[in-house]
Amino acid sequence: MTTKETSISGGPSETIDRPNDLLVGGHSTKLAQNLSKVEELSKRLTAAVQHKRQVNPSLEGPGQDLMLKAAASFWSEAVRDPSKLFEQQVAFWGKSMAHFVEAQSALAAGKLEAPADETPSDGRFSNPLWQSHPYFNFIKQQYMMNAQAMSDAVDALDGLAPEDRKRVSYFTQQIVDMMAPTNFLQTNPDALERAVETDGASLVQGLENLVRDIEANDGDLLVTLADKNAFTVGENLGTSQGKVVFRNRMFELIQYTPTTDEVHETPLIIFPPWINKFYILDLKEQNSLIKWIVDQGFTLFVVSWVNPDDSYADVGMEEYVESGYLTAIEQVKQICDVKSVNAVGYCIAGTTLSLTLSLLKKRGDTSVNAASFFTTLTDFSDRGEVGVFLNDDFVDGIEYQCSKDGILDSYYMSRTFSYLRSNDLIYRPAIRSYMLGEAPPAFDLLYWNGDSTNLPGKMAIQYLRGLCQRDEFASTGFELLGETLHISDVTVPVCAIACETDHIAAWKSSYAGIQKMGSTDKTFILSQSGHIAGIINPVSRNKYGHYLNPDMSGTAEAWQEAAEFTPKSSWWPTWGDWLATRSGKMCKARMPGEATHKVICDAPGTYVLPK
Repeated sequence: MTTKETSISGGPSETIDRPNDLLVGGHSTKLAQNLSKVEELSKRLTAAVQHKRQVNPSLEGPGQDLMLKAAASFWSEAVRDPSKLFEQQVAFWGKSMAHFVEAQSALAAGKLEAPADETPSDGRFSNPLWQSHPYFNFIKQQYMMNAQAMSDAVDALDGLAPEDRKRVSYFTQQIVDMMAPTNFLQTNPDALERAVETDGASLVQGLENLVRDIEANDGDLLVTLADKNAFTVGENLGTSQGKVVFRNRMFELIQYTPTTDEVHETPLIIFPPWINKFYILDLKEQNSLIKWIVDQGFTLFVVSWVNPDDSYADVGMEEYVESGYLTAIEQVKQICDVKSVNAVGYCIAGTTLSLTLSLLKKRGDTSVNAASFFTTLTDFSDRGEVGVFLNDDFVDGIEYQCSKDGILDSYYMSRTFSYLRSNDLIYRPAIRSYMLGEAPPAFDLLYWNGDSTNLPGKMAIQYLRGLCQRDEFASTGFELLGETLHISDVTVPVCAIACETDHIAAWKSSYAGIQKMGSTDKTFILSQSGHIAGIINPVSRNKYGHYLNPDMSGTAEAWQEAAEFTPKSSWWPTWGDWLATRSGKMCKARMPGEATHKVICDAPGTYVLPK
């Protein structure tokens, strides 16, 4: 005797034979066993969520004032021009009804097939059933219609300031993305097919993954993006040879071992962002910017910032500049016995490098010979995509949280940046892990992305209020260490690398900041791709190209239109040539520990390691 089960694809002849002796109460033995595991996991889930932190409502979504503005605009439009609203509704209803009739007609004709589908291509709906199966196709097409109707409704709102319109549009899209049918088990064919194939084991494993993530994050849900057991910093990440030669409360200074007999006389120091850990520059030998720089004959130092706890609550931008930048620069000068260095600042570290350069200018200090900026904002008049989180409703909440905790916990930063790319960094990973029951991939970049850091409370608020919100450095001046710092005070030769699809540091805003600097020697390079992939773009991959144009007198759009584009070519050699011409003559390679600063420990040091 056998029993037959119809498969999810719904074909009348597509059945699965299962021996009766494997059935228990109408279910296979394997399925029954899997179902029995759900109860235990449910108990663990209930216990885990009880530890969830109490999050300030201000950090959970935009303030009510934004919703009131949108609602007021909507009702004002409805009163002033009701026909416009009625026209929108009728168009939406008409499309929905026509779609329903088409689906019903196909079923009435006895054909298990979907009606015509002209919706745009979307990677979320790659399973063939979204196109061929009438149930899934109906859901998909209706979702796409709903999404378009919501987008059109926001676009049609009059009376909203441009910034408010941008925020309403962004948070509306967040709702649209969250409600995608792929995010729900009963409307996700991939998850349902996997569940049938595995007798429910995929769902049990998915629940196990969910419970594991919630338990690991003290009741909060943060999707594990990469296999945490696949990588160890210092063993298979951050492995370039070097030594820690200086340490203070703010950072460890790593001097990398040369790979050439001779090096340029002027050393190079990289200041990575303290929002993340520096080993993004040294994930593995094949794509390590650190190794590439050393191989080009530069004496390289990299700052590894401390991951602050609440004892750093009162550490501000002053300490990062004085005990961080200026101290590190002075140590490198002493080690290499030189009067000046070249410096690189990445992201927020580039912003702070520009402040440091302005301060040095005020003091008449020529310790920095030339500066490079990777994906750096110094002009915050247009804050790009991340600007939706920089209004008072969010920043007030961050300030309250910092006053309470002493730090801005990495949890909030990770969550914010994830929502800038929610489909890629939240929903798709959640589907793979919780619905399909897959283990997180062994992906070094995603591992680094999850290895986030805290920010000192005082520093976070100074940065958000004075730079991001009030744009003081590019306008009235930013008060720091007894000086009023202006962007025009940056007069050393500068080279900026921005990324075309950067969602954190919009390239046009980066361009605007470099334009306002006082330097007469400026180079701007635009790499394809985003905030990370555009920078970590090794020569060997031949993947992303770059734009170059020496004329920065016009708008960003004019600059790009007239720029020379080199396809599938890393910007690294272009920047390396620029740096080499500003790094002096060649001299004997310098070994870590052979000068006045003795070796403290091997790279990558201790500050970068998990606590």
